Amino acid sequence: MRILAAMSGGVDSAVAAARAVDAGHDVVGVHLALSRAGGTLRTGSRGCCTIEDALDARRAADLLGIPFYVWDFSERFREDVIADFVAEYQAGRTPNPCMRCNEKIKFAALLERAIELGFDAVCTGHYATLIPTDAGLELHRAADNAKDQSYVLGVLTAEQLAHTYFPLGTTPSKAVVRAEAAERGLTVAQKPDSHDICFIPDGDTRGWLAEKVGTATGEILDRTGEVVGSHEGAHAFTVGQRRGLKLGVPAADGKPRFVLEVRPVSNTVVVGPKEALAIREIAGERFSWAGAAPVESEFDCEVQIRAHAEPEVARAFVTSEGVRVVPEEPLNGVAPGQTAVLYVGTRVLGQFTIDRTVSAVPVDA
Repeated sequence: MRILAAMSGGVDSAVAAARAVDAGHDVVGVHLALSRAGGTLRTGSRGCCTIEDALDARRAADLLGIPFYVWDFSERFREDVIADFVAEYQAGRTPNPCMRCNEKIKFAALLERAIELGFDAVCTGHYATLIPTDAGLELHRAADNAKDQSYVLGVLTAEQLAHTYFPLGTTPSKAVVRAEAAERGLTVAQKPDSHDICFIPDGDTRGWLAEKVGTATGEILDRTGEVVGSHEGAHAFTVGQRRGLKLGVPAADGKPRFVLEVRPVSNTVVVGPKEALAIREIAGERFSWAGAAPVESEFDCEVQIRAHAEPEVARAFVTSEGVRVVPEEPLNGVAPGQTAVLYVGTRVLGQFTIDRTVSAVPVDA
């Protein structure tokens, strides 16, 4: 196949490209410039898509003997990922920018251009596996459960999966990838993995959002509507948050309170006991299937609401209005805007953006 290898400058994408070359494919490397801040530098494991990353990707491509290009996707990234991130927070939801980047950039904008240029597939260093079936490709968890990234790939459609290549999916551990990189002479063999939000490398999401949307004083309420504090912007709070609330009225039982809800229209934040974070039902209108859609409108599955959360046994209900999921045991600290990915065993069925939640604890409990 003609393969376009997305090379981030990290060890995973470098080894993935190397394996594509070893498999006999015609490989071209590409690094995506997602920021127009040309002087952006990396600090340890914070940040990505920096100058250092571009140079590391180029060195890896040179060692592999493959052509290498840098493509400027900064405008698409700004519109589809950063602007979406800000808008979701302004709407009182908790977005996942990695999901958006995979959906809108790596497997939409990049894949579309790759196909236009005659490539058969895009290769990435994601840890996930593709299994061919009579109904088409299925997306499954990686062999290394600790590194599995199938959750953030749950947004991929059947058409996108048909043009995707994940060489690392069957690798037993990240240690094997690093050892292979060292053996190949790749300089990124021991490079730290990036973490946090790539466009907020210092990790200060609250400060970054304050610069983007400003501050506006509002009230913090308990579940009965009583004012228990104030804040300088509802966008700075997320469901499940405990620290930094600065409440002026202590709880009657003396126990800590947590953010239960963010209401952007009224610029208020609702807090309550930890028990009230338990959610007995989630639902969403925006959904997609990773491969063939389920045959039945009701089915048993597992639902995962965070990249590194444990999957929970659940029952899913699919209608023309969206997907509703009822877990066997209440989920903890679910926020609108999060992505719920549905699994059956290791297979990813699909995903939906959580729009609505139903608490397992009544207000008067």
